[in-house]
Amino acid sequence: MAQCMSLFLVLTLLGSAPLCLCWKSNGGYLYPQFYDHSCPNAQQIVKSVVAKAVAKEARMAASLLRLHFHDCFVKGCDASILLDSSGSIISEKGSNPNRNSARGFEVIDEIKAAIEKECPETVSCADILALAARDSTVLAGGPSWEVPLGRRDSRGASLSGSNNNIPAPNNTFQTILTKYKLQGLNVVDLVALSGSHTIGNARCTSFRQRLYNQSGNGQPDYTLDQSYAAQLRTNCPRSGGDQNLFFLDFASPTKFDNSYFKNLLASKGLLNSDQVLLTKNEASMELVKNYAENNELFFEQFAKSMIKMGNISPFTGSRGEVRKNCRKINA
Repeated sequence: MAQCMSLFLVLTLLGSAPLCLCWKSNGGYLYPQFYDHSCPNAQQIVKSVVAKAVAKEARMAASLLRLHFHDCFVKGCDASILLDSSGSIISEKGSNPNRNSARGFEVIDEIKAAIEKECPETVSCADILALAARDSTVLAGGPSWEVPLGRRDSRGASLSGSNNNIPAPNNTFQTILTKYKLQGLNVVDLVALSGSHTIGNARCTSFRQRLYNQSGNGQPDYTLDQSYAAQLRTNCPRSGGDQNLFFLDFASPTKFDNSYFKNLLASKGLLNSDQVLLTKNEASMELVKNYAENNELFFEQFAKSMIKMGNISPFTGSRGEVRKNCRKINA
């Protein structure tokens, strides 16, 4: 009976997330055709630069996708993550989730420079982030979607927001879900968007507590497959090696697919924030199982959830600005 109820809940939640291509926000709409007349080549320019960057380094796909996540969870999708410290601005790049971790800024700079040359002061840095995230996903073998456009850039950053609002690898399931709900996202979005960990890397420091007696009870984390844990310990010692990198999805580290969810079922989710999707909540557990069985279902929901996430509190209309340089506000 409980199993039937949880499956019903999953299907209900899935059904409540329609694929919308036009989103109403304060001050205006986001829609895919926003630059069709003002900068018709904008999307092609983004795609071209991202393709070149990913061809040079496959890991860049995950890095650009992550920038969009870390931007939207702080003050909305407004490119605040791209701002360097200057004057009254304290950059989000120095926050705990971003320091020594967030990357891909030079790729965004290259895209912005190319677009400014084509159509000056027209395309926002926030929209570039959203397009780069989509193109990165596609290049890694994942789903595509039409990106609603028309965001404008913020004139400020929030270091505290970056430290507090972005889900952390060691957060409890409930804390992570609460952080998603504060952004208007639900448990379906949480599980689907966590699937982005099918590509990319994590540092030793982000999961070390699972390998050693640092869980508070003097025991290692037994929700992690112990043979997998033994492999991880060889390059993630008890102390030192904080920046050593590990694939988030050891099975197909550069291919965007549903093997991330299959890893969770095998107790081989790298981060605690990954594995709790299976162990701490019935609805999320059912979603993990469904996505592990059905790659198409995962792709479909990931696209929907990315569109939904990209609509978190954007500046539209006359709010904010279109930065000439993504690293600093206009004079």
